Amino acid sequence: MTTRTAAAALATCAALMAATGCSSSFGDGKETEQDAGAKQHLTVLIATSGDAETKAVKDAAAAYQKQSGNTVTVEIAKDMNQQLAQSFAGHKPPDVFYVNSDQFANYAKAGSLYAYGDQIKDADDFSAQLRSSFTYDGQLVCLPKDTSTLGLAINTELWQKAGLTEKDYPTTWAELKQVAGKLTGDGVTGLVTTNEYQRLGVFMKQAGGWVTDARQTKMTAAGAKNAQGLAFAQSLLKSGSMKYAKDVDTSWGGEALGKGKAAMTIEGNWLAGAMKADYPDVKYKVVELPAGPAGKGTLAFSNCWGVAAESAHQKAAVDLVKYLSSGGQQLKFADAFGVMPSRTSSLATYAQQAPEAKAWVAGAAYAQGPVTIAGFEKVLGQFNTDLQALRTADPKKILADLQNNGEQAMAKGE
Repeated sequence: MTTRTAAAALATCAALMAATGCSSSFGDGKETEQDAGAKQHLTVLIATSGDAETKAVKDAAAAYQKQSGNTVTVEIAKDMNQQLAQSFAGHKPPDVFYVNSDQFANYAKAGSLYAYGDQIKDADDFSAQLRSSFTYDGQLVCLPKDTSTLGLAINTELWQKAGLTEKDYPTTWAELKQVAGKLTGDGVTGLVTTNEYQRLGVFMKQAGGWVTDARQTKMTAAGAKNAQGLAFAQSLLKSGSMKYAKDVDTSWGGEALGKGKAAMTIEGNWLAGAMKADYPDVKYKVVELPAGPAGKGTLAFSNCWGVAAESAHQKAAVDLVKYLSSGGQQLKFADAFGVMPSRTSSLATYAQQAPEAKAWVAGAAYAQGPVTIAGFEKVLGQFNTDLQALRTADPKKILADLQNNGEQAMAKGE
């Protein structure tokens, strides 16, 4: 799942585009002849989190078939970025497909996506933050299919064993540092997460900083607030009360929490499905992340429903997307495999139906979206590499390098 360990996938699409030249055929002024038939066949390509998601999407496609008369084939990608890049290069893309926010700008810049946002009358039901993640050159290109935020997940058995109660749930950095230290010992680390900006970035946000300005036109990485955020994370690492997942022989925070190697982890709402499937006997509680000097802060993640610029079925594809992103269908997806609705109206209903997700839902109101700048895979990949050494490295140097790399990428227009 890209939201668990995003670093490995960051450079894939850009490398494939360079290798295949898949973007070279777009923007040449040619338009794909559209199928005007009453009944059309659509192909949908998804990257699934498991059997529950696969079944849910296929069930939704089947329901749409009955309603519309169009037929839909849902295909499961083994490597989403690679398969999309190859399909664009071969001029045979799926009609509808998942687009991760990390790759969105690359596809949009290449002309691979059909911008249909202006055809969605109730687009305002999707939050401004989510819409901005899938807006390119001022156009809403595709609809967010769901949303995820980060929260603080706590192993309640280890929490109680340390003599802590619900009153001790941390709401500030100082309290987080205190309880993390108290929970560390006897093979347990107080806080475990992964060495990615997609996790550690919460501290930058809570300090009042971020990688770029709100419009993503200027790098702001080298600011003092970002340095304050990473310095706090470094202090936890140096104390031993926070470790990276790989340092406790696990692949991500959910595994560390489930195996009892972490008392707390910073993870998103996909954690619920993973814990239910892999560690059903482990009791845990999710609370909002502690506030930093600038207040509360978390990160948001999403995919959108992309429609191919070279699809011969754009009208029918948009019709399918409208069905899949409707409020009722989003709630069915949420119930089936744990994602949160991207519609604000549906999110409110979901919060009532899933009280255990209260903290993740609350985070949607103040979450920071990801960096979505075309050609930034290498920049962010290097940032994640540098964060591996955060315990001993100079946070200001890490951020200065990020600033420099980002400015160079922006200047090249990549």
